[in-house]
Amino acid sequence: DLSGVTKSSGEKRQFMTRIGFIGLGAMGRRMAWNVDEAGHDVGVYNRTASRMEPFDEAGVETFDSPGALADESEIVVTMVTGPDALQDVLLDDDGAVHGVTSGNTVIDTSTVSLATTMETAERVRDAGGRFVDAPVLGTIGPAEAGELLVLAGADEDVLTDVRSILELFGDVRHVGAVGDGTSMKLTTNLLLGILMEGFSEALAFADGQDLPLEEVLDVIQSGVLGAPLFDYKGPVVRERDFAPQFPVNLLFKDLDLVLNAASNSAVPLPATAATREAANATRALGHGDEDMMALLKHLEALTGRTIGSE
Repeated sequence: DLSGVTKSSGEKRQFMTRIGFIGLGAMGRRMAWNVDEAGHDVGVYNRTASRMEPFDEAGVETFDSPGALADESEIVVTMVTGPDALQDVLLDDDGAVHGVTSGNTVIDTSTVSLATTMETAERVRDAGGRFVDAPVLGTIGPAEAGELLVLAGADEDVLTDVRSILELFGDVRHVGAVGDGTSMKLTTNLLLGILMEGFSEALAFADGQDLPLEEVLDVIQSGVLGAPLFDYKGPVVRERDFAPQFPVNLLFKDLDLVLNAASNSAVPLPATAATREAANATRALGHGDEDMMALLKHLEALTGRTIGSE
């Protein structure tokens, strides 16, 4: 029962359900803070222990292992970097699955492979728990504001029980059964990657024709090609500020997951393959930890031109 009661007028609602958070990276820590600020009883675990320190200082209970956290949580939320990390925190010897009992729910908001999602769901169910496949669309800003898009794959009754928690992350879209959330997220990130590479190539081409960046950005956004994504990323190029909202390394990881899944289902994705290799080239140049708009830099390295600079 996730309903709450108000202790007194003006105070935030206090909830009895323990929500355990695993993964306190750029996205996860912001999501965990939102749940804590909503009045829920929160516990946290992170493989790099130093990331738990701000939570400990704020009075949030921290744990030495994901299994210990799960043992004291009715709901466990995971937000980690990929399939290997998810298997580590959920399925290893001290993983969260060993603390799951009947009635517990595990919500995975990470972007992983379909095979990993299905294996994890099976292990959680074998332990008596319930599983929600709920990767999120959005970056650091929407995570902090609670404005992500949650792509939930779950049974309707399970989703109903945890919807109030997911709504603290943003808008919840029920896309189907377990596994469908993962597949939908990979679908969107396929398009995201191609759009980012296409945007980078368009800006590189325009620069090669000596067109002013501001005019190019304005024309793109004035017609049918206009998109919020380009509104967000145009200033990144203009200001040469590649602080990561969604880093190249994670884009590469997601495109690799897409291509592996496409191979398994015999779906050819030539543009996606080219975009993955563009991301790989950017990583090879040492820009993997920068924002995905740094895809521009592998083109700059080839042309010898720096776009957006004086």
